[in-house]
Amino acid sequence: MKIIEGTRNAERPPGSGRRKPRVANGPQGGQSLVELALVLPILLLLMIGIIEIGRFSYYSILVANAARAGAQYGAQNLATAADAGAIRAAARNDGLPSLTVTPSQSCGCNGAALNACSTIVPTCALPEHPLVYVQVTATGTFTSLFSYPGLPASVTLTSTEKMRVAQ
Repeated sequence: MKIIEGTRNAERPPGSGRRKPRVANGPQGGQSLVELALVLPILLLLMIGIIEIGRFSYYSILVANAARAGAQYGAQNLATAADAGAIRAAARNDGLPSLTVTPSQSCGCNGAALNACSTIVPTCALPEHPLVYVQVTATGTFTSLFSYPGLPASVTLTSTEKMRVAQ
């Protein structure tokens, strides 16, 4: 095949040249756009719902971890069990500063019911021995990003942990 400048495309055999891309025309081209317009809001609502569930789960884990951290701090020994301010600080350091943390202690003998501690170490008759427990309740409020019909805008989450104090 002889190629002369300026006639390169003219001398190609039929079917060997580049094809134009096919463009959808007629009613088929608009149908995809309508389907996308109908499905996209549903997919976005589903995605936002999944994000909200994830945020709720994360916040509830934070509240539970804060209560556990406060109880672990208080359960170290009798001195830390009596230090309510340090128990609150330990819980808030592990969770969120905005959490409400309520520590309490309960004492008793292993054969009797536990009561609020009047003294840190109760005296027990032999063969029983004293038991001291620390209980920490952490409370936080989860606020949703959006207002959903039929669902509250905020939910109060509470977690309580109780541990025996090492003596």
